[in-house]
Amino acid sequence: MARYPSGGSYSFGPGAITPAVRVLIITNVVVWVLNLIVGDVMTLRLGLVPQAVFEHFALWQPFTYMFLHSTSGIGHILINMLSLWMFGTELERTWGTRFFTKYYIITGVGAAATSLLLAMAFNDIYYYVTVGASGAIYGLLLAYGMYYPDRPIYLYFLFPIPARIFVMIVGAIAFFSAITGPGGGVAHSAHLGGLIVGYL
Repeated sequence: MARYPSGGSYSFGPGAITPAVRVLIITNVVVWVLNLIVGDVMTLRLGLVPQAVFEHFALWQPFTYMFLHSTSGIGHILINMLSLWMFGTELERTWGTRFFTKYYIITGVGAAATSLLLAMAFNDIYYYVTVGASGAIYGLLLAYGMYYPDRPIYLYFLFPIPARIFVMIVGAIAFFSAITGPGGGVAHSAHLGGLIVGYL
């Protein structure tokens, strides 16, 4: 049962933004702007670096990394915040703000934990800086696929795919990419971790 009004049936996307999603988007954008100003020092201090966690006890990084995004362009934060609004709004209406926030944080931290575990096997990940909300977003995507399996998700904004199939596709991509190591500047291990922890 929805705890917030669903809005008009003809609105674009999921309708009006919900409280936790609003706070998360504002926080991510503010941190992104600060990171643009401060630069790499902030990224290295607050981003997830397994070496820093294991050797220098930077235990805050599995939490803080999910509020940073690449400052080399606007695409990273734009896609993540759009996904947060699209999938998170409806889930927050269904679950309520408290459970939604808890789930979001747990999947984000769980994604970081997966990256830390895989860093022990892949030397490249050990020194790799991970930033972004993608791990938590993948957790939301999994939940969306389970709650609304037949809802269409438009791949590349063109091809409608049922949510459950879409989750299977991105899950398979995340799995195979994670086990073959890092590549393309994408933290596949965090994506995989968000899916796994979200399911658990």
